[in-house]
Amino acid sequence: MIRVNLDVVLSERKMTSKELAQRIGITPANLSILKTGKARGIRFETLDKICRALNCQPGDILEYQGE
Repeated sequence: MIRVNLDVVLSERKMTSKELAQRIGITPANLSILKTGKARGIRFETLDKICRALNCQPGDILEYQGE
């Protein structure tokens, strides 16, 4: 299972979801789907934009948890 730690990184960067959505050019609704782990996938382009906006690595956002 892949866990999405976007809320943690946003909190550390003192940034709101709405602000991140505006910076990377996606809707707050789509960002919410990603944050809650309900997304079925993520484009590398979107992941790149998130990492640039938050100055982080993909591994800071996505975490593999064995079952």
